[in-house]
Amino acid sequence: NRFSTFVKSGGEAFVLGEASGFVKDGDKLCVVLGPHGPEWQENPYPFQCSIEDPTKQTKFKGMKSYIAYKLVPSHTGQQVHRRYKHFDWLYGRLVEKFPVISVPHLPEKQATGRFEEDFISKRRKGLAWWMDHMCSHPVLAQCDAFQHFLTCPSTDEKAWKQGKRKAEKDEMVGANFFLTISVPAGHPASLDLQEVESQVDGFKSFTKKMDESTIQLNQTVNEFARKQVTGFKKEYQKVGHSFKGLSQAFEMDQQAFSVGLNQAIAFTGEAYDAIGEFFADQPRQDLDPVMDLLALYQGHLANFPDIIHVQKGALTKVKESKRHVEEGKMEAQKADGIQDRCNIISFATLAEIHHFHKIRVRDFKSQMQHFLQQQILFFQKVTQKLEEALHKYDSV
Repeated sequence: NRFSTFVKSGGEAFVLGEASGFVKDGDKLCVVLGPHGPEWQENPYPFQCSIEDPTKQTKFKGMKSYIAYKLVPSHTGQQVHRRYKHFDWLYGRLVEKFPVISVPHLPEKQATGRFEEDFISKRRKGLAWWMDHMCSHPVLAQCDAFQHFLTCPSTDEKAWKQGKRKAEKDEMVGANFFLTISVPAGHPASLDLQEVESQVDGFKSFTKKMDESTIQLNQTVNEFARKQVTGFKKEYQKVGHSFKGLSQAFEMDQQAFSVGLNQAIAFTGEAYDAIGEFFADQPRQDLDPVMDLLALYQGHLANFPDIIHVQKGALTKVKESKRHVEEGKMEAQKADGIQDRCNIISFATLAEIHHFHKIRVRDFKSQMQHFLQQQILFFQKVTQKLEEALHKYDSV
């Protein structure tokens, strides 16, 4: 199939030995053997990048408005401003260049309501997650186009365009990209193809299950957040309102000794009113961040079928070449070359799978901790409110 990812990514041309480009040292991507199998060689100079202060800017004498985000990479300390369209350009370059790497998806485009506060804040959080995943990836973080995006001064339009053109002319894309991958020396034959196949199949089943469960969790959490903002708030405030009604009725008795009780019941009504507000505000603290994380991972999970497809295509070519050798239609030497090149794709795929699991454990650990900490704070706030109300009865 000419339109399959295996063909379009250049994987087929590479496996068949049709790629020929000169690989400079700076373009080399190394896969090393870690304690759990192949992994990308770590970035020797790790860094982070914050995304702050989205500000509305204009050009063409105010005819056109856009939002610019302030980026501060920790390895330069120099701030630059980037628009969403710059992120979008970079994303397009990376997806084209790295067929066996899961480039995180950007938060979605939006045509209307682009300048509304809620939307801007939500997009900034989405971009912050995106940036974290970019900086955490040993290959993506060091890639020239990404470094240009992070370091080119916002005011230097000429330098920006030069770097952009350079990235767009990159010759190490498609089939040539696979030439840049170097695998552990002396290991081309050490990957057992059947074992690789079963590992990749296992990962494929895992991503399918994870995808189903993230969709399910997202729907549940979304529904729960909606209930808190509307339903729970309304129910608690209804109870509060009814307590206030009781205290107003009691006030009609005009007995001096019952004033304390009336006030305490009125305060209880107010406490329930406040708890209703707590419920409405809470999803912003704990459920929304969970949904942001799930959105990011749904993007990764959508990338993996194509990545797996490239590796599967390479395995198929190896099996075909072995058959051809047996039938005398191909020389053994050519078949060995196909197997070696398939090994390179397999090493890269397994390294990418390992990276995905590593950051998944990191992200879900910290997000679940945050969620539970926020839940505990929330219930402590509710308990405090109820204790305040209880103490109002001490002096009655």
